Amino acid sequence: MRHPHSPTVPPPQPPGLNSALARNITALQERQRREERRATFQDKLAGAVTAFTGSMTFVYVHLAILAVWVAINVGLVPAVPRFDRTFVILATAASVEAIFLSTFVLISQNRAAKVADRRADLDLQINLLTEHEVTRLIKLTTAIAEHLGIRESQDPTLRELERDVAPEAVLDTLERTKGD
Repeated sequence: MRHPHSPTVPPPQPPGLNSALARNITALQERQRREERRATFQDKLAGAVTAFTGSMTFVYVHLAILAVWVAINVGLVPAVPRFDRTFVILATAASVEAIFLSTFVLISQNRAAKVADRRADLDLQINLLTEHEVTRLIKLTTAIAEHLGIRESQDPTLRELERDVAPEAVLDTLERTKGD
């Protein structure tokens, strides 16, 4: 008989997500759907163009166009007249395309950066709340340990952990030491 905690035995799987996690996932998905619905036509267009231009399909289409263009203009396709012997038209078209594609990418990146900033703000708020809650729990468990006469309650590091974090002080310190 194998030991239940043996590395060769898979751990038991929970029957599903806990209710808080399931609610959070649903809330985040709904928020994402709302943000997509609020996106402007320009944002959606830039996103679609960026998604397509960042795909292998885009690469294959461009390779095919380039191959046909070069084949025609070096004379490999005798039935079709050469129209860009010096490839100036090709270079101009590629330059104009690059200008527009880089603009679409920048628009999409700006939109993604705004979403990332909002998520970072949410993460910061949750982290600060969690820090405050953990600090309160440390104070509570230390008081219980002291009441019960548990020796670890006298650990001097607990006093430091019981102090609330002041985000402003952390930011001020980071700004002061940024140049170091």
